[in-house]
Amino acid sequence: MTVRVLLADDETLLRLAFSTVLETQPDLEVVGEARDGAEALRAARRLRPDVVLMDVRMPGTDGIEATRRIVREVSSAKVLVLTTFDLDEYAFAALKAGASGFLLKNARPEELLAAIRAVAAGEAVLSPRITRRLLDGFVSRIPDGTPSGGDPAERLSPLTPREREVLVQVARGRSNAEIAAALFLAEATVKTHFGRILQKLDLRDRAQAVALAYETRLVAPP
Repeated sequence: MTVRVLLADDETLLRLAFSTVLETQPDLEVVGEARDGAEALRAARRLRPDVVLMDVRMPGTDGIEATRRIVREVSSAKVLVLTTFDLDEYAFAALKAGASGFLLKNARPEELLAAIRAVAAGEAVLSPRITRRLLDGFVSRIPDGTPSGGDPAERLSPLTPREREVLVQVARGRSNAEIAAALFLAEATVKTHFGRILQKLDLRDRAQAVALAYETRLVAPP
């Protein structure tokens, strides 16, 4: 199956570089390009891509707002956010807006290709540890008290004690295999628990689960 990709970046040379890399792959197809968030949203509505490679810092409608609207209006599209630095406050906001993960602009071509394929398959992009590093850098900016999602206890109340344990491990950057070993569970059982966590909390993927765990202060940065 061919993964259809929309490129959204205000830098022409970057779009050209990404397009050149993607065009070497028989299973990836660049179906369109956009220079800002508004254009990305229009293109996503029209082209219905599988993955949107989205820069967050663009003139006019930025990538965060574009991500939020694409996730809401184009259900088939997954958004992979591009960041300049691995500690980018915009990337945290993008994860909360519904992005499936993020990727550094200076990533190697093989990392870019793997990330696009992972997002298209419904996975959170890159390793949970990278997501954790970003969140650790900016979790202190979340105001004390009630988070945007409501009281933490109420927000997480649908979870069983075991599901909370699994969510804590996910937020600490551990893979399913590492969680299974830590909690003395089968890896398949961990996957089942995590699937229920996403369903109960109405979350899209692992990246959003990590963001929520930090925002509700279920876990704190080390």
